Amino acid sequence: MLKRNEIIAVVVVAIILAFAFSIRNFSTRIFSYTMLAILFILVINIAAKKIASYYLDSEIEMKFWEIQRFGYRAHWKFKKPFPAGIFLPIITAAFSLGYFIWMACFTFEVNAKTYRAAKRHGLYSFSEMTESHIGLIAASGILANLVFASIGYFAGLDLFTKLSIYYVFFNMLPISDLDGNKILFGEVILWSFLASLTLLALAYAFWVV
Repeated sequence: MLKRNEIIAVVVVAIILAFAFSIRNFSTRIFSYTMLAILFILVINIAAKKIASYYLDSEIEMKFWEIQRFGYRAHWKFKKPFPAGIFLPIITAAFSLGYFIWMACFTFEVNAKTYRAAKRHGLYSFSEMTESHIGLIAASGILANLVFASIGYFAGLDLFTKLSIYYVFFNMLPISDLDGNKILFGEVILWSFLASLTLLALAYAFWVV
């Protein structure tokens, strides 16, 4: 299901995030447990997106989140895309001494399968992926993480639950090419619903978990 470069990217992000979250009280045990929790969170998110894209007759490929523009003017661009998904967790952890860690590290590209236009029963009359379809794929990963966060809470896995909610929160932000932006432009009502759930879960993580 995952390509070799996607597996490497997932492992790299898990190590970076685990180190960032362990920076305040570093130990091998905390680092290992945090990395395993983050690996599970990433796999859940990506697997849900892969499954959703399969049922929409398309394929997705995960990649590091990169930023090209740094301003509102079209010519305000970096010469090369800035790998924000790799460096922002490190930068935010360093400046906040581990109290604030950016967790949105991935984005994805969607390609319709060649037989998409040949679907019978009139399900599809074109081969291109619409913003609505892309939004549904992004939303599937968010929803899967929220569901597993609930399961983690009832199973007594507090760290996994918190990290799942934090991961969802950052990815739901409607900026750049993150999931939140894809969902907002694809299905604004769905984004509003998921954003409300995310905020409730975030409040719950702060005050209860």
